[in-house]
Amino acid sequence: MMGASPSVPELVAAAQTNAKASENRISEVLKLLDGQNGSDAQLEELRAATVALELTAVDIFSVFEARMQNTFKRGPFARKLKTMLVAAEQADLAERFHLYYLAINVLKHGKGASYRELLNDPSTLIVVRPAEDTVADETLPAVGLIDVTVPGFFDGLSTTILEAYHFLENR
Repeated sequence: MMGASPSVPELVAAAQTNAKASENRISEVLKLLDGQNGSDAQLEELRAATVALELTAVDIFSVFEARMQNTFKRGPFARKLKTMLVAAEQADLAERFHLYYLAINVLKHGKGASYRELLNDPSTLIVVRPAEDTVADETLPAVGLIDVTVPGFFDGLSTTILEAYHFLENR
């Protein structure tokens, strides 16, 4: 017999554990590099850990969205949640959720409307890389259009998901 599937908070906790492992690997490699050009192996490890962190972020956001989708009859979950949060005078959470939604969209789909919106938003929450910076420059670790390695990115994402989850569960 199958057990109950894990709750959103349990899934977020598991994602945080995975993210912390990736963040630690990134930090260790960067310490070893100490501003120097690394070996191919070090750069590859940095790339792999960064990609793992990007995938963990996309996965936990997507799981949250899928689990909570039934809150609304139909239509774009993120937009409806933002509207509901604003109406409930939760503007800060609405804004953070929207920014993380855009960041995850960019991680999933690359340049597009979400990318342009983030480029035009002076938020310190999400670090957006100009597209020309993401070209495979061998002296830089290859990372995507959203810098998920910025301290606090994943913790902020997790906190925002949990706050949105509790908001939806308690309304």
